[in-house]
Amino acid sequence: MPSILHINASPRYANSDSLRLARHFIDSVQAAAPETFELETLNLFDDGALPAFGRTAAAAKMAVFTGQDQTPDQIAAWESARTVFEQFAAADAYVFNIPMWNSGVPYVLKQWIDIITQPGWSFGFDPHKGYSGLMEGKHALAIHSSGVYAPGVPAAFGSDFSSTFFADWLNFVGIQDATHIRFAPSVLNADVEGTRQLAEADLSDAAPLFAGKLRALELVTD
Repeated sequence: MPSILHINASPRYANSDSLRLARHFIDSVQAAAPETFELETLNLFDDGALPAFGRTAAAAKMAVFTGQDQTPDQIAAWESARTVFEQFAAADAYVFNIPMWNSGVPYVLKQWIDIITQPGWSFGFDPHKGYSGLMEGKHALAIHSSGVYAPGVPAAFGSDFSSTFFADWLNFVGIQDATHIRFAPSVLNADVEGTRQLAEADLSDAAPLFAGKLRALELVTD
């Protein structure tokens, strides 16, 4: 059965606009394709959700790619990183909810990306052709929320390095079938609820197509 991995990059849970919209989308996909997919959620801000990727893990990575033996600590660090990647690679489709933090993505999302974006795992490299994504054939929907920034506002109200970075990363690892939905702004907005309803409508419209792709995967695997 095809699977969706939901990556929640907000620590606000019940108070999170992006998480509320992600759940709306997942419910809409479920309604459009009941019993078609398995769902797993990774809450990036949960304690222990991600392993550290610091000195030991970096040394483990270099040992792998230079053909050197790893120390026991390095082996453990590399295996922990690999476990995170395998959860990512096992899914057929992804739903991301991403609040903007200081014009960029929350640090735990960047940590997750840095753990799984390894050569030979999520991308390849050829000295003549350059990089190539290895996650082809997968589907993604990303929900981007922000409190002040919105497309078209003056520069004094912020910049968006969040959705642009994330869209580029999806493409880098080979996930080219991606839909991006924005909910913004939630502070400088006289009609927050109306904007939310528009985002929900966009997500409801995107759900049947997303569900159809999951159905197609189910037929292939049956």
